[in-house]
Amino acid sequence: MKLTNRATLPALSFQRVRLYATLSAAMLIAACAVNPPISAPPNPNQSGGPANPPPQGNPLNGSAASTPPPRLVDSGIAPATGDDNEFTNFGQWKTVSAFIDQMVATNGFTRAELEAVFKKTRLVDSAIQLMKPGPPGKPKNWAAYRARFVEPIRIKAGVKFWNAYSDALARAEAQYGVPAEIIVGIIGVETVYGRNTGNFRVMDAITTLAFDYPDTPTREARMAFFRKELESTLLFARESNIDPFSLLGSYAGAIGWPQFMPSSIRQYGVDFDGSGKIDLRNSPIDAIGSVAHYLQVHGWKTGEPIVFPATVSTDTSSENRWQAFIGQGLEAKFSLDDLTAAGVVSTAALAGNSNMLFGLVDLQNGTAPTEHWLGTDNFFAITKYNRSFFYAMSVIDLGRAVRAARSQ
Repeated sequence: MKLTNRATLPALSFQRVRLYATLSAAMLIAACAVNPPISAPPNPNQSGGPANPPPQGNPLNGSAASTPPPRLVDSGIAPATGDDNEFTNFGQWKTVSAFIDQMVATNGFTRAELEAVFKKTRLVDSAIQLMKPGPPGKPKNWAAYRARFVEPIRIKAGVKFWNAYSDALARAEAQYGVPAEIIVGIIGVETVYGRNTGNFRVMDAITTLAFDYPDTPTREARMAFFRKELESTLLFARESNIDPFSLLGSYAGAIGWPQFMPSSIRQYGVDFDGSGKIDLRNSPIDAIGSVAHYLQVHGWKTGEPIVFPATVSTDTSSENRWQAFIGQGLEAKFSLDDLTAAGVVSTAALAGNSNMLFGLVDLQNGTAPTEHWLGTDNFFAITKYNRSFFYAMSVIDLGRAVRAARSQ
């Protein structure tokens, strides 16, 4: 029987009970940037923009008659097995076959090598389940979110990380203008400094989401996004001369210490340790340089502040005009005068910063009052890594906490 989509697959015999019992643990491990927000476009360390052009001397289209196109490395890694990995011949899906045709036409792969890859690829049901939206109606809680990341284990590990790689952090700050504490905060929130980088085979997870994303309002857009990431996975593996099945990451396919998606590795990854290759899985120094480079490209301004605490008018007789500044995108675009006139007041001195532009940041706190902040371009550069105010503030607060603990 020729399979065109997952609905035609026979009933599966693996133990569903065991699978779902493990989902909550997986969600804790991959709770931050590895899971793109459902209600927003993919987070930037998972989107990465257009793929990098290939290095010189590595023809991907096979146009040079005298130089055969490079081939994917097959190190003989056995297919993933277990309750969570469903056998399915992706090569028999029409959508996968069309993807193979595209890769052959545009990137110089052969159909035979890609068919061999997809025969070894497994569908990962837990990746599908983890991408489904959470139950509706639960209020956002900034205090609870923050407590997951700004806590003693991460702070202690952050101090150890900073001490071990202080030279690389100082060099990244000098070269890219991003403070060490922000780099430390991101890597700590993402993976607890390399402890939780994910155990999903990236080929399995990304292929699953590229062709069998859960039924959500954004399904088609998300599958298109993951197909681009699948293309980048195969290109990155070929350019790096590694077996694509050797790549392990999150259930969304994010890789290494900083949890970059494959396209982001190709576009923003940096060989910061001078080894001759970009290795975000095994080189924390490469991770440091790559995070700093990513933020610089996405608008970080050297020496400028990041965020200021603020209050908003609670006068019920007024029009509460400040509310019009909520939800206005991930961008600093309002003058301090405009915000002040609408009832937004900074509780910190802004001397010397009055000509800057800001965005009004709201951190909802369940039944407790919402926190408000004025975010600068640098704050919003962090949100390009993960499209979440909660995420950006957790990075800032963790970095500050590590810096304070390190100075004690």
